[in-house]
Amino acid sequence: MSNSVQIRRERVAKIRTLMQSHDVDAVIIPSADPHMSEYLPVHWEGRSWVSGFTGSVGTLVISQDFAGLWTDSRYWVQAPIQLEGVGIELQKMQQGRPTFAKFLAEHLPNDAKVAIDGAVLSVAESDSLTEAFKDKNIKLVTDIDLLAEIWQDRPSLPTAPIYPHAEEFVDGLSVDKLTKVRSKMRELGADFHLVSSLDDIAWLTNLRGSDVPFNPVFLGHLLISADKATLFVGTAKLNADAKASLQSANIVVAEYADVIDGLANVSGTLLIDPAKVAVKTIKEVPNDVKILRAMNPSTVLKAIKTDRELDHVREAMRQDGAALCEFFSDFEKRVASGESLNEVDIDAMLNDARSRQPNHVSASFDSIVGFCSNGAIVHYKAEPETCMALKGDGLLLIDSGAQYYNGTTDITRMTSVGKISDEQKQDVTYVLKAHIALAMAVYPVGISSAHLDVLARNQLWQQGLDYGHGTGHGVGYFLNVHEGPQVISYHAPATPERTMQIGMITSNEPGLYREGKWGIRLENLVATVPAHRTEFGEFAKFEDLTLCPFDTRLILPELLTAQEKEWLNHYHKKVCDEIIDRVHGDAKAWLIERTKAI
Repeated sequence: MSNSVQIRRERVAKIRTLMQSHDVDAVIIPSADPHMSEYLPVHWEGRSWVSGFTGSVGTLVISQDFAGLWTDSRYWVQAPIQLEGVGIELQKMQQGRPTFAKFLAEHLPNDAKVAIDGAVLSVAESDSLTEAFKDKNIKLVTDIDLLAEIWQDRPSLPTAPIYPHAEEFVDGLSVDKLTKVRSKMRELGADFHLVSSLDDIAWLTNLRGSDVPFNPVFLGHLLISADKATLFVGTAKLNADAKASLQSANIVVAEYADVIDGLANVSGTLLIDPAKVAVKTIKEVPNDVKILRAMNPSTVLKAIKTDRELDHVREAMRQDGAALCEFFSDFEKRVASGESLNEVDIDAMLNDARSRQPNHVSASFDSIVGFCSNGAIVHYKAEPETCMALKGDGLLLIDSGAQYYNGTTDITRMTSVGKISDEQKQDVTYVLKAHIALAMAVYPVGISSAHLDVLARNQLWQQGLDYGHGTGHGVGYFLNVHEGPQVISYHAPATPERTMQIGMITSNEPGLYREGKWGIRLENLVATVPAHRTEFGEFAKFEDLTLCPFDTRLILPELLTAQEKEWLNHYHKKVCDEIIDRVHGDAKAWLIERTKAI
C-alpha cells in the first residue's frame, strides 16, 4: 500500500471517529465552496484532500460502514484509479443508480443525523436533501465542520491582488450593470439582492483576480439594494485602481467574513440564487425577511456579450489560433525527428506558445492531453510521475484553453502519433459529423439550449454511438471557461433562463470514448448571431470563433456528405484567411498545408 493511500485511509478513519463524538451517522463532503464554484481555492478542496479524487465534480459520503464517491461520466475512468485502495467506492451518476441523497435515505435508520458544512452547502441542495430525508425524519446538521478538526495544515484563503479589467477591453460601466440588476430587482419585488457567485461579482464590478485556479475571479459577496452596494471582500487585496473603480460605481467595501453579520441588517425581501448561495452565508438573515429565489439577473446579462466584447473575443481567437499553429508545427517537427515527448511535455509546449501572445494571462483550465487510452478519460490530467510517453501508434486528444484580457478560449483537437487505423478514423469522422451538424444549425432565438443537443448526437446515435458529457457549455468573457445559463445537454433542465440568445458564446464539443483504447472530442467555441427574421420569428445561427484546423489526415472523407465537406472547406479557408499574417516560417507552412480543401 502506497503512503498516499494509507494517509487517505487514515483520514477516513479520523472522520468516522469524529462522527461518533458529534453523534452523527454520516457526513457529506461536496466539491464546493461558499460560492458554489466549479474550481476551488485549495482551502475548500476537502473532498480531494480526504479521498484523493481530483475531479471537478464529485460528492463524498462517509458512514460508519460505507464510503462512496458520486461523480458523473467524465470521471468514471479516472475515479477508480485515484480511489484504489482507499476504501471508497465509485458510485456512477446518471446510470439509473440512486443519488447520494436517496442512498442515505434508504440506508440510514429513522431519526439519523447527517453532517455537512453549511458554508459549502447551497440553499437549493439543502432543500433537496431535506426533502429526500423527510420520510425517515433524518436531520441535516449544517453547523459543524468535521474537516476543520482534522485538517491541521489546511491552506489559508488566497491573498492575490484584485485589479480592474483594463478599460480598453470593458464594454459597460459597473454602475450601468448595477442599474440593470436593480431594474430586475424591482420587477421581482426585491429590496435586497445577495450575489455570491464569483463570476457574477467580477462582471458586475469590472474587477478581476486570481483567487481561483484558471478563472480570473476573487472571493467575495455583493449585497445590492436600491441605492447602495456593498462588496464583502479581502480589502487588503484591492489595489489602488480597484478601490477607485469601486468608488466610482458607488460600491462600498467591507471585509469578506463580515457578510453574515451584514445580512443581519437586511429587511423586506431578499433575492438570492439558491444554487449559488450557501446556507451558512444567510444564517443571520432576520426571520421576518422574505427570501425570494431566482437565478441571479447578472448571470443572464453577462452571458449576452456586446458587439464590442465579441470583437475582442474574435481578436483573442486569432491570437490563440496563431499560437496553436506554432504549437502544432513544432509538435509535428519534434515527433518526426524522433524526439521523446510525453503528455506533460505537450501541456508545457501549449502554455509556452500561448504565453508569447499579446494579452495572455494564464491557461483557462488544466489542459487535457490524453494519448491512446488516456484520451478516453474525459477530464484526464497528465502528471509527471504517471503520464504516458508518445511512443508507438495512436490518437492524441488535446483539450486546452487560455485566458486573455480580451477573451477566454477553449478548444479540443485530435492529432496522431505514428499510424492510426480505419476504425479510429471512422470514429473521428463521426464525431466531426456531429460537430458540423451543430455548427450548421439554424434555430429560433429563445429556444431551450437543451433542445439543440440532439442535432449533434443524432449523427452518432445513427451508428449506435454516444458520449456521456454535455455537447456545449457557456463561456465567459475573460471570466470562467464554464458559465451559464445555457447548457447544450438533453440532461439539463429546460428552464426559462437556459435559452439561446444573440451574443452568447457556447462550446460545440461532441465526443466518443472507447475505454482502454482511445478518446475523441472536437471542440470549437461559437457565438450565437442573427440568421434571419421572417413572419415566423427571429432565427439565429452559430459563428465559429475558434480558429484552428481540424486534422483531415484523421478522417475518412467518403463518410462526409457534400454539404459537410463544403462546411469544412469553408471553415478552413476562414482559419487560413484570419491568421495567415500572424504566423511565419514552419507555422505558416503548417497552416497552409492543414487548411487545404478536401
